[in-house]
Amino acid sequence: MTVRHFPFPHKAVRGRRLHVVPEPKPRPEPMHAAERRMRDAGGPDDRACYSCDCGFIFVAPVSTSVDCPHCGSAQAW
Repeated sequence: MTVRHFPFPHKAVRGRRLHVVPEPKPRPEPMHAAERRMRDAGGPDDRACYSCDCGFIFVAPVSTSVDCPHCGSAQAW
């Protein structure tokens, strides 16, 4: 019988490692066509066009109290 000695230690052959596969994330609910168009357009436009008694027409954020940037008078909604 012949015994061989290797110059370096051999690694033990290990079995295949198993890993846990996470469940896939739930799919999002489909959007309605109108909602998709609104999102693609950047969302709702929260600005409105106002006209003052002084004749100045301006665009400002939607609010219940908007002042004319030209004359400073309050705009009624």
